[in-house]
Amino acid sequence: MPSRSRFAIPSSTRTAGALAAATVTAAVAGAIGWATGLFWLAAASLVTATAFAGAFAVYLIVSERRRHESAEDELQAQASFLESLVDSIAAVSTPLEAKEIIERMCEEAKQLFDAREARFLSRAENAAGEPRLTENGMIVPLAVRGNQVGALSLIRPGGFHRWDLMRASVLAAFASRAAENARLIVEAQERESDRARLAERLITAEQDERRRLSLYLHDGPVQSMAGIALMNDAALAAIRDGRYEDAAKVIETSLERERRTMQELRDLSFAIEPVVLRDQGFGAAVRALGDQIEQSQRITVATETDAGERLSEKAQVALYQIIRESLNQAVRRQPQQIGITVVELDGGGFAAEIDDDGVGERRRASLEEIDERVRILNARLSVESRAEGGTAVRVVMPPYVAAAEE
Repeated sequence: MPSRSRFAIPSSTRTAGALAAATVTAAVAGAIGWATGLFWLAAASLVTATAFAGAFAVYLIVSERRRHESAEDELQAQASFLESLVDSIAAVSTPLEAKEIIERMCEEAKQLFDAREARFLSRAENAAGEPRLTENGMIVPLAVRGNQVGALSLIRPGGFHRWDLMRASVLAAFASRAAENARLIVEAQERESDRARLAERLITAEQDERRRLSLYLHDGPVQSMAGIALMNDAALAAIRDGRYEDAAKVIETSLERERRTMQELRDLSFAIEPVVLRDQGFGAAVRALGDQIEQSQRITVATETDAGERLSEKAQVALYQIIRESLNQAVRRQPQQIGITVVELDGGGFAAEIDDDGVGERRRASLEEIDERVRILNARLSVESRAEGGTAVRVVMPPYVAAAEE
């Protein structure tokens, strides 16, 4: 839309000056005629001055009217342009994807400013960050929170005016915000989808954990207790028959199995909810795991887990279970040494690594439990089996998981 000069009118100040001068000249001639006694000159001059004054008054009235009409036309044009600008802003503010909003902005700007060409420039194509007029065109940056993301380029024969640049900046600002909002909405939807998947994984993991626990109790402690009950029945029958030595041997075997079952149940209780983790902290709980392995398996375990104390309570419990499962897998590889480290990353996340020098892992199925726990945390798992021997299990937790509170 070509813009006109603000309140411009085709009036001529030269014409107004000429009428005013003629009126003054006639009045002066009349005064001279009156002073010299030339009454006919005075009368003629008076008539002439009156005529010129009337013409000047009519000219002023017409000029003022034309000025008001011009101002009214200009205001109408401004109102029409602003209405079109509002419609364009509404068009680019509709719920679209960010790319579609930019394309819609270019279309609306082309129609709004009667441009021959309207296109989006990338940040690399527009190094300057200020709105500027160019030959037969203008470039308006698109910025979000002060960061330039691109620019709107318009081309029109005859070029644009400074006020066109201001109007285009308003449209570009609204389009930038709309595109940024669209991008944030997409990110929020993706995060919500991730949370839904994590919740589903958590439910599945809890069910699988209950199933494993049920199978372990059924095949382990419950079977042991059933065997102990049968041995107690045999010992009781031997006592009734007077075979006291046989009864004593059966009772000794029964007591040994009972102590073993109690230890298994104690280990299970510690694995489900380690008291030392709750009472003494993450580092002490991991060192206790290492001590158990050193005593039972004669394997040297080195720990460096002080950074784990900065994890949230939920993250500590989850990472502890991952380390416990990783240690169980490492023991099966018959290593001589195992190293456990937990470090805080520069980006705010945490990384845990369990490294051993045992025989390399040959079956992926043995790491399924660890992988499942890692996926629940939305963390990343990597397993490196070295050719010279040894396996390194590395878990990287993102910052929002490591800092999550209850």
